[in-house]
Amino acid sequence: MGGHEWRNEYAKKAASVMSEVSYSQALNMALREEMRRDPRVFCLGEDIKESTYGVTRGLYEEFGPRRVIGTPISETAIAGAALGAALVGMRPVAEFMYMTFMMSAMDQLVNQAAKMKYMFGGRALLPIVFRTMAGAGRSNAAQHTQSLETWFAHAPGLKVVMPSTPYDAKGLLKTAIRDDNPVIFIENKLLYATAKEQVPVAEYTIPFGQAAVRRTGEHVTIVGLQRMVEIALAAAAELASAGIEAEVIDPRTLVPLDLDTIVASVQKTHRLIVVHEAHERMGAGAEIIAQVVAHAFDYLDAPPQRIANPNVPTPFNRMLEELSIPSVAQVVAAVQSLLS
Repeated sequence: MGGHEWRNEYAKKAASVMSEVSYSQALNMALREEMRRDPRVFCLGEDIKESTYGVTRGLYEEFGPRRVIGTPISETAIAGAALGAALVGMRPVAEFMYMTFMMSAMDQLVNQAAKMKYMFGGRALLPIVFRTMAGAGRSNAAQHTQSLETWFAHAPGLKVVMPSTPYDAKGLLKTAIRDDNPVIFIENKLLYATAKEQVPVAEYTIPFGQAAVRRTGEHVTIVGLQRMVEIALAAAAELASAGIEAEVIDPRTLVPLDLDTIVASVQKTHRLIVVHEAHERMGAGAEIIAQVVAHAFDYLDAPPQRIANPNVPTPFNRMLEELSIPSVAQVVAAVQSLLS
């Protein structure tokens, strides 16, 4: 067997080796692999040595304090240090424990990182990954549950990534680390432990801007963001028992957005529902619907609908919090109303 054939055969065998891991473990795999591959990659943030949710667990022991840097409780310092390091050739992965905390670093994120490449005529490389977590469901109250993806999607110069499965979490994080532009990488706190699947041990990446069709159907298109993909799939299974086949699409990245896949689905089903955890007003659902109306208006047989968090702060009370999160029942009812 020649050299190329041997390498191809080895790659196939390596890719076939799978390990069942959680969402947080898949992210850990991606970080570990990229730090081993490229000595310029390093992590910084609060509590990353101990890692409450397990994403950076064990990295300090392997790579040491120069590449796993625990920082003061200062989001401004974390973002600023990452920005400066990237400008001199490093590839930082900066962690913000909760997405809400990113508000303290909006100048560094939106006014500097997002615009610097443009301001320098495209010559500045800013290979930064800003990791954070969003979503409700753990009674963390209003200041620790916000999903602010559209804040960052609104800023030109930032890419916005929202993986919903362990497989995607690993592949998309590796792509983000290798990207020469700043990436807002949003994780979901409930998925850390609840989402598990077989993930290749071997090297792989997932390109940005390619949505995943999680379930095919012909009667309605449901676009779900992150954990809402699970809600959409559960609703689709319930609807199928009544003879209604829903197509479920996971955008995976909000910027860039794979509009072609969404439009193609709507052209087939003629109906659209978008489900996300962020507040409804000015959320990603509004933008996706606006784009579909602009590109596939003549195919729509009913007005598109949004299912989202109400326009109120997320309650601390567990029962009230559950009521604020989009549910399977809400999705089923919305589909039925579109088809009636």
